[in-house]
Amino acid sequence: MKYNVTIGEKTYTVEIEDINQRPVIARVDGEAFQVFIERRAAEPSSPGKDSASITAKPVSVASLPLSKVENAGNALLSPLPGTVVEIFVKPGEQVEAGQVALIIEAMKMKNSIRLVRGGVIKRVLVNAGQTVAHRQPLVEFEP
Repeated sequence: MKYNVTIGEKTYTVEIEDINQRPVIARVDGEAFQVFIERRAAEPSSPGKDSASITAKPVSVASLPLSKVENAGNALLSPLPGTVVEIFVKPGEQVEAGQVALIIEAMKMKNSIRLVRGGVIKRVLVNAGQTVAHRQPLVEFEP
C-alpha cells in the first residue's frame, strides 16, 4: 500500500509491505525502515480505548530486502519474524543442506534455521541480536 504523508511543508511517499507483519517494513521515499508499534494503556481521559506508540528505525545494511541481494535464488530466507540469537555459519565456509545456519527466537521459542541447500556462504546478511522479518534474506550463497 502506498501513502502520501505530509509533515510540515514536506510530503513523503510511504509504502507499507505488510501492515500485519511485525516489525512493519515501511519505505519512505525509497529508504526502508522497520516500524515498531507498541500498545500501551489508555489515557485516563479516554476510558476503554487503547493508544499506540510508534517508533521507527532505519533498516541496517545487513538486513537488505530480497531485491537487494544479487541473486535471490541464492539466499536463505527467514521462515518467520523474530530475533537472531546465534549464527553458526560464516562467509567462505563450505556448508551442507540441513545444517543449522542460525537460531531465531520468536515468541520466547528458539527456532533452528537450517540451510535448504549446500554450497559456499558468500555473505551473512544479519547479526546476532538483530530483528528480522518474515522472508528476509539471512544468508547468501556463492552462485
